Amino acid sequence: MGTNGYGEKAVDLFALMQKEGLKPDGVTFGGLLSGFSHSGLLGRAGLLTEAVELVKTMPVKPNAQVWGSLLRACQIHEGTELSKDVVQNLLDLDPCDGGNFVYLSNLYASLSRWDEVNVCRKVMIDRGVHKVPGCSSIEVDGMVHEFVAWDSRHLQIIQINLFLDEISKKLKEHDHESNRALVLHDIEDEEKETAVTYHSERIAVAFGLMSTPPRKTIRVVKNLCTCSDCHSALKIISNVYKREIIARDRKRFHHFKDGCCSCRD
Repeated sequence: MGTNGYGEKAVDLFALMQKEGLKPDGVTFGGLLSGFSHSGLLGRAGLLTEAVELVKTMPVKPNAQVWGSLLRACQIHEGTELSKDVVQNLLDLDPCDGGNFVYLSNLYASLSRWDEVNVCRKVMIDRGVHKVPGCSSIEVDGMVHEFVAWDSRHLQIIQINLFLDEISKKLKEHDHESNRALVLHDIEDEEKETAVTYHSERIAVAFGLMSTPPRKTIRVVKNLCTCSDCHSALKIISNVYKREIIARDRKRFHHFKDGCCSCRD
């Protein structure tokens, strides 16, 4: 339930477990914190610091699921300093997880701390850690189509890019400004805006919109976490095109409908 944004129901189930005398373990706490973070409960209550302290004092040793849930909450509610603490704990659990290094690099890039971005890259190289390329998949007419950022392989890529241009214009009409800080390169702002436009999930959604009947739900699966800029864009797209968009990323499901997401971000 937590990964689908039903934080309150996750809390109710946890209370029922306690009432029945069931002892929570690491998986239980992970699910509970996932429900908190994905439904926005922690951020709205201003309890990110308290949540980190809770995790550190839990009766069971926190696993990657627990720290990952907190990381998502910090990402949504801009807990920058806490994010570094959480990422370090994740790296202590798995020093070779490329996804955690990418998140830390993103964090430094958002603060324009390019020297530290380069340090992250060097550590990855020294440890032999490889960044997993982000890719998004969508099924249309029984066939799965897979896209990566700046994809040029698809037979309909020209039409897709034209549709992406149309989407970008509509996003600007609805006052969407690309979060250029998410681009891990010290380049001009105009180039950064273009870079986030061609993230894999946006390409997949554009293909789905142009390839399926009106009102049909768009379903996309991504192997990495959806960035905050694409998250904001997909909310607007769901409203402009009157489509429900269900996006499954590395951490959770996002149900976009009428300009809102189930995670309440």
